[in-house]
Amino acid sequence: MNAVINAPVFADVPAREFVPGPAGTHITIRGLTKYFAGWPLYENFDLDIPKARIVSVFGPNGCGKSTLINMIAGLIPIDSGEILFDGKSLKDTKIGYVFQNYREAMFPWMRTIDNIAYPLKLEGKSKAEVDRRMAELVASFDVKFDLNRYPYELSGGQQQTASIMRALANNPEVLFLDEPFSALDFEMTLFIREKLQEVFMKTGTTMLLVSHDLEEAVYLADQVLLLTKRPTKVAEILAYDDARPRTVDTLSTPSFVATKKLSLEIFQREVRR
Repeated sequence: MNAVINAPVFADVPAREFVPGPAGTHITIRGLTKYFAGWPLYENFDLDIPKARIVSVFGPNGCGKSTLINMIAGLIPIDSGEILFDGKSLKDTKIGYVFQNYREAMFPWMRTIDNIAYPLKLEGKSKAEVDRRMAELVASFDVKFDLNRYPYELSGGQQQTASIMRALANNPEVLFLDEPFSALDFEMTLFIREKLQEVFMKTGTTMLLVSHDLEEAVYLADQVLLLTKRPTKVAEILAYDDARPRTVDTLSTPSFVATKKLSLEIFQREVRR
């Protein structure tokens, strides 16, 4: 006899009244529910993500960190719930996304410069507008490598730099970063961290960062979103407000050390549950 897994049924679940987030909220998530193979990953999950802040997402393996930002970004469908950006739907919101696997994120048949310009061309920008924006990005990232080469001709760090430039090309309202440093060497990681901070300080773009490195998560964040094991809930949200730009000296400040220590304690508590 074959075992039967009862899939979740959402048709009879009454719709909850949508409650907006507090002032300064950019992304409002209400009643987010996602099941995999009949088991809940997120169930009636609520979250408010502030505007013009960097929020790092950290939690136990398998809790759905990347799945969360992928659902918010519309890359993975949700079973139920509502997600609004400044009161708008995703289709009315400009987003950028930096993937962990930069080798598969870039179009190999396009020159690197054309990869970066792709979002602008999709929007129907003129050649002059595209060229102007490309010049701004090249200056901002201090690009020294040849953007006329194809992605596979570049180093990993150069490819990830190009993918971040592409994600920022159309001046997104929200930038999603899914473990963007995981495949980079330490020197390139430091460079990209610095450039992301510069972009943030200049534009105030809301950023949502998934990281498996706690030091990195705290270092870049204005808020550290700590998650529980599945079914995933918010364990704690820790504020971290050291001045930017943050540097190597930041790593030894009392506030950084305290925030990292508390984050680790919460993480260990949730892993042991």
